[in-house]
Amino acid sequence: MTETAINRIKQSISEMYAHNGGPISQAVISRLERFKQTTTLRKTAQELFNQHDIILITYGDILRNRDTPPLKNLRNFYQSHLWPTINTIHILPFYPYSSDDGFSVIDYLSVDPALGSWNDINELEQPGSQLMFDAVINHISSQSTWFSKFLARDEKYKDYFLTVDPDVDLSLVTRPRSLPLLTPFETADGLKYVWTTFSADQVDLNFANPDTLLDILDVILFYIEQGASLIRLDAIAYLWKEIGTTCIHLPQTHAFVKLLRAIVDEVSPGVLLITETNVPHEENVSYFGDGSDEAHLVYQFSLPPLIAHAIIRGSSRYLNKWASSLEFPSEHTSFFNFTASHDGIGVRPVTGILPDKELTILLERTRAHGGKISSKTNQDGSTSPYELNINYYDLLNNPDSKEPQMLKVDRFMASQAIMLMLKGIPGIYFHSLVGSRNFYQGVEETGHARAINREKLILEPFLHELQDPETLRYRVFHKYKTLLELRTKEKAFHPAGKQEILDLGNSVFAVSRTALDGSEQILAIQNVTSQQVDIDISMSGLKVRNDTVLQDLISLEKYSSQNGVVTVKLVPYQTLWLEEMQSGENRS
Repeated sequence: MTETAINRIKQSISEMYAHNGGPISQAVISRLERFKQTTTLRKTAQELFNQHDIILITYGDILRNRDTPPLKNLRNFYQSHLWPTINTIHILPFYPYSSDDGFSVIDYLSVDPALGSWNDINELEQPGSQLMFDAVINHISSQSTWFSKFLARDEKYKDYFLTVDPDVDLSLVTRPRSLPLLTPFETADGLKYVWTTFSADQVDLNFANPDTLLDILDVILFYIEQGASLIRLDAIAYLWKEIGTTCIHLPQTHAFVKLLRAIVDEVSPGVLLITETNVPHEENVSYFGDGSDEAHLVYQFSLPPLIAHAIIRGSSRYLNKWASSLEFPSEHTSFFNFTASHDGIGVRPVTGILPDKELTILLERTRAHGGKISSKTNQDGSTSPYELNINYYDLLNNPDSKEPQMLKVDRFMASQAIMLMLKGIPGIYFHSLVGSRNFYQGVEETGHARAINREKLILEPFLHELQDPETLRYRVFHKYKTLLELRTKEKAFHPAGKQEILDLGNSVFAVSRTALDGSEQILAIQNVTSQQVDIDISMSGLKVRNDTVLQDLISLEKYSSQNGVVTVKLVPYQTLWLEEMQSGENRS
C-alpha cells in the first residue's frame, strides 16, 4: 500500500477512535493488503464520470412474471430498451430483508433468492456499463444473525448495537421519523432498550465498537469484488451516536466517509462513493469534504421539491436563486441529480430556500393529488413535515383533471428536462422513466405511505403498454429516451462542465452549459408555465457571434440573431437545447 493511503487511513481512524487508533489501523491495513493480493478488480483508475453517465434507479423485482427470476426480467428489459443510452443501474437493496422494501437487511452478503443470484447481478453489467450497490450500514434487520447473536449475548456481538437506559435524556437527537428512538428487546441478560433510528425492525449498528467497523469494511470490499462501480451510503449522516449531541453529521461520521474514500482510492480507483443525506442543503454538501477526501457524489436533495415548486407555481424564482448559488468543490466531485426515487420527496432540504408559505403550496398540492405527508419529531416533541409521499407525475398533474394527456406529459417532461440540464449525473427512477402513477393499492396493503411510489409491475401488460403509442407509458418513455440520447452526445453536459444560470424571467429556467475544454456550449431553456412565453436572448453574454444562428437539438428548429438578440417563442412547457451552428452545419 502507498504511504499516502496508509496515512489517510490512520488519520481517519484516529479521528474515530482517538487513543485506540493504532491497532485498528493495522487491522484495516492488513485487510486491504490481503484484498489487493487476492482480488482481481474490474474497476481501474479512469475518468471518474462524463456526459455518458446516466443512472437508472430500480428495484431488482420491478418487473415480475411467473416464469423468470425478476433480475433476469430487469436484465432483458435493460438490454433491449435502455442500453447503451443508460449506462448505470442502481439496484436498490437486493439482499434478504425483513421490512422497508429491502432497507432492513438480514444478510449483507447474499442476494434475496426471490430476486435471483449473484450471477444474475453480475449479468446486468454490459461492456462499459456500471452497477451501483447500496451499503445499508447505519442499521441492520432485527432478524439478522448479528442481532440474534447480540440478543443471545454472544461475546463477539454484545457491543454491535447500542443500548441506552430509557430514562436518559435523548431530546437533542435529530429524528427523521416520529417513531420511538429506543425499542425494547428481551435478551439473555434481560430487557434492553436498543437504538432504532428508523423503525423497530432496523436496529442501528454501533460503530464505536471497532469489530463492527471491521466487519462492515469487509462488506464494502465484498461489494467492490462483486463489481460495484458506485456504492451508495444509505442514511450515512446518522452513523455515529454520542449521547448529549444531535447524533447527526458528527465528526466521526465524516471521518468514516474519509476512511472509505481512502480505501476505494487505494484498492479500486474509479469506484465512486455517493452519500444519501436527506437534510438541508448546506449539511448535505458537507459530505464532499474538501473535494477530494469524502464522497465523489452527493444526492441533490433540494432539487426535487424546487423543480416541483417551479412547475406548480409557474415560476422559476426560487429555483433560479438556489441554482445560481451552487458551488462545486472540485472537478472530481459532482451532484447526483434526481427528481424521484423509492423514497418520498424530502422537504427538509429546502429549509431556508423556500419560504413557509411556498412550502405549504407543495404540501397542499400533495394532499389534493392523492398523496400523503410523512412527519418527523422535533427536539421540542412537536412534529413537522419530512417528505411528500406521492408519484412525481401525479404531484405535477391532478389525477382527476380533464386536461389533455399530452399537456400533462409535457408538464412532467419539463421537470425531467430541468434535472437533465443541470451540472451533475442524472438519476432516473424507473417509475418516472415509464410514466407510472400513484400506487394506492400498495399503501392500502402495507399501511406505508412510501408504497405509493414502489409498485412492482407485471411484465407482459407493462410491455404491451410501452409499445402502444396511445398510452401514457409510451409517450413518457419515448420522450424521455429522446432527451437522454441527445444529452449523452453533448460534451457540454459533462457533469463537471461549467454551469451558469441565466436570468431570462421567472417564466423560464435557463442555464448555459459549457464543455470542460470550452469546445461546446449549450443554452438550455425550459418554459415552466402552461402559457406561451416570448423571450429575447442577448448574445453578448454568450460565447457566440452576434450574427449567429442557434439550432434546437430537440426540434432542429433554427433561431437567427438580429442585432445580437435571438427572439424565441416557447409553447407551454417547451424545452430548448440551443447550440450555435457552425458555418455550413445543419443537424438532422
